[in-house]
Amino acid sequence: MNGPDLLQVLAAAAPAAAAEPPAYLQFLPLVAMAAIFYFLILRPQMRRQKEQQVKIAGLKKGDQVVTAGGLIGKVIKVDEQTVDLELGVNVRVKAVRATLGDVLPPAGSAPAND
Repeated sequence: MNGPDLLQVLAAAAPAAAAEPPAYLQFLPLVAMAAIFYFLILRPQMRRQKEQQVKIAGLKKGDQVVTAGGLIGKVIKVDEQTVDLELGVNVRVKAVRATLGDVLPPAGSAPAND
């Protein structure tokens, strides 16, 4: 057997090459990971931000708030960008509205688990 005949025998004996999948299937896992990232991380975070913005926008005199630094105070005066808080007896501070972390429910309400 000479060279060209040997190559033909080897080519016939080799299994047929498997057809490659379409190129878009290679990107399918990346698209799936992006969708999971969006629905599990980004969407809930955006929802929490919107809820906080609504709470801060509805701020009024007498509400209790928690600042980003962890201080709890009672709202005395609400301005466009700032809020005057009373932290204790004769202890008043001015805080930027964007630094307020949360608005606490009134103290007279029942706990949620009762």
